[in-house]
Amino acid sequence: MRTKGFFITGTDTGAGKTHVSLRLMRVLQGEGLTVVGMKPVASGAAWNGERWVNEDALALCKACSMTVEYEWVNPYAFELPVAPHIAAKLTGTTVEFSRLRDAYERLAARADCVVVEGVGGWKVPLNADEDVADLAGAFDLPVLLVVGLRLGCINHALLTYESMVRSGVNIAGWIANHLEPDLLRAEDVVETLCVELGAKPLGIQPFRSGSLELAGSREEWNHTEILRMSRP
Repeated sequence: MRTKGFFITGTDTGAGKTHVSLRLMRVLQGEGLTVVGMKPVASGAAWNGERWVNEDALALCKACSMTVEYEWVNPYAFELPVAPHIAAKLTGTTVEFSRLRDAYERLAARADCVVVEGVGGWKVPLNADEDVADLAGAFDLPVLLVVGLRLGCINHALLTYESMVRSGVNIAGWIANHLEPDLLRAEDVVETLCVELGAKPLGIQPFRSGSLELAGSREEWNHTEILRMSRP
């Protein structure tokens, strides 16, 4: 599969993948690129009268450079906010990678970059045999790890990073996402992660509460490096 964008994964559910994906889309758009978002699988959806739709996927749709079909952005949306393989089993559905690849190719044909947001953490199962790590490998996109900055995140980040290395994916780097406004010694946590992961974060996302509205200044993101890696 042609490399064209980024795959966003996280240290855990709630690490801030959607916030980071939206910010990344804005960064790329600010550099003159047409960008679309994708959330291949989503757990936790509401019925809109026609289909199940997920809040994060809708936010990605809204941030796209052009109008695209919801089904391409989010091929699998499940009502219950549980692990996707469990949600799929409860509805008699199997998450098929062929369907996800087809949706990705449709999006990639229409934009310069596709920002693909994973579901949950790096090793969350998607079906009986494949997980999020397998999906990232199938899409063959540079992978950005979102580290949700909170107590315990160093351990989660290092374990996730080790698994990413073993999987053989192209690791683009990591993003520091502040989840707690009162995290003690947050700057030391980031410094430790820089040393242990061997690189400074490509972006630092400031704390915000509630809304998916974008925030953060340009200077907090390494535009040059992100733009370089976004090219096929």
